[in-house]
Amino acid sequence: MKKLGFGTMRLPLTDPNDPKSIDIEQFKKMVDLYLERGFIYFDTAYPYHEECSEAAVREALVRRHPRESFLLADKMPVFHVTSAEDYPRFFQEQLERCGVEYFDYYLLHNLGTDRYTGTQEFGGFPFIVKMKEEGKARKIGFSFHDDAAMLDRILTDHPEVDFVQLQINYLDWDGAVAQSGKCYEVAKKHGKEVIVMEPVKGGTLARLPEEALKAFNAFYKNAAPASPKAPSPASLAIRYVASLDNVKVVLSGMSNLEQLEDNTAYMADFKPLSDKEQELVKELTAILKKSIRVPCTSCRYCMEVCPIGVNIPGYFGLLNLHAVTGNKTNMYYQRYSMNHAKASECLKCGMCEGNCPQHIEIRDMLEEFAKLYEES
Repeated sequence: MKKLGFGTMRLPLTDPNDPKSIDIEQFKKMVDLYLERGFIYFDTAYPYHEECSEAAVREALVRRHPRESFLLADKMPVFHVTSAEDYPRFFQEQLERCGVEYFDYYLLHNLGTDRYTGTQEFGGFPFIVKMKEEGKARKIGFSFHDDAAMLDRILTDHPEVDFVQLQINYLDWDGAVAQSGKCYEVAKKHGKEVIVMEPVKGGTLARLPEEALKAFNAFYKNAAPASPKAPSPASLAIRYVASLDNVKVVLSGMSNLEQLEDNTAYMADFKPLSDKEQELVKELTAILKKSIRVPCTSCRYCMEVCPIGVNIPGYFGLLNLHAVTGNKTNMYYQRYSMNHAKASECLKCGMCEGNCPQHIEIRDMLEEFAKLYEES
């Protein structure tokens, strides 16, 4: 199977202000070209496009192409599940929305510290195992946004899953928040296939800042001066994750025909990154990380002495991510604060600063974080 997957969470729209206004005719053209070029993996989910993505997949794909010509992945909305009876109800609704009798890949959607407890309580994993036994889900797994320790716990508790879907990209590889590299190694340790999401980090790695773009263009001008079309920053990001040996599919949320043509062109005959391209990735990462706000190494010495348990390294990771990308990540904030005091609850005692090897002005940085995440 070719490694590029079609993610259907950012489909073309007829009205840019209305996520439900999916441009079905353009989506049909994208589906046809994607299949024509030999790609087969489609990924949808219950909440995408305000619950319209699954029906759009039915119209553009399922009703127009033989079922055996593609693979379809869908996800159980565990955030809506409040009892064991909800699982079969949502699953049947998804089959009907998509117009299929089975899913090739079926996932518990977006597990992490907060949602894992409920999934355990209501029997999410036994349910997807049952769907696999009944032939309604060919492969089962879960998507995941949390740290590597939590991923290791889930995979240790549930070796029955076939795969895991992870956020992996070169900016997050050594990051303190998504922990792409550590999570990848955990999945590999447990022998699980990896499906990759967010390879361009929501567009961040497709729209490089000036200094990084200058380095990118200079590299490819020198590497292939006679090339009729230089690679795009997005292509480098997607090929980076596709080069990982345990990655089965890399999802790209393609929003128009032009993006699909570009992605399928360089992934049709996929070539892993060369050693020189790997060095370019390191250079780009270093440039992007120059804007990091707090020099925190996540050693957690501050946590050893904080009297109320403020998640200092977690919050600083989010502050740094915002400095680099300009985006807030409320889902991670919810999980980081779930069993910890909020930044605004800091007692200003200063014990953390006395224990910080980096001599960070922690109290001031927590105030900045609180203004960003708690007041805005």
